[in-house]
Amino acid sequence: MVNINISIKKEAYNFLKSFKTKEKSFSDVILDFKENNYEKGSAKSLLRFAGVLKDIDWEEREKRMKEFRASFNKRIKETADYMEKARK
Repeated sequence: MVNINISIKKEAYNFLKSFKTKEKSFSDVILDFKENNYEKGSAKSLLRFAGVLKDIDWEEREKRMKEFRASFNKRIKETADYMEKARK
């Protein structure tokens, strides 16, 4: 196998990295695009994600998000109160 270094923007690297797995190299990802002719938003490219979310416990996820939001809002209020006291 020949190795060739290329220079790409960070955005392009992150895009390719999002498709990479332990079993796939960056070259494999790029060749997949060539072979499958993925077009942004096409049915073919979207079907790759079919069934990805089926095993998620949505009620538990919603519960955790509510807890996170409450915690975040509490921290924001505490910070705002602290800053207001420090200002006086």
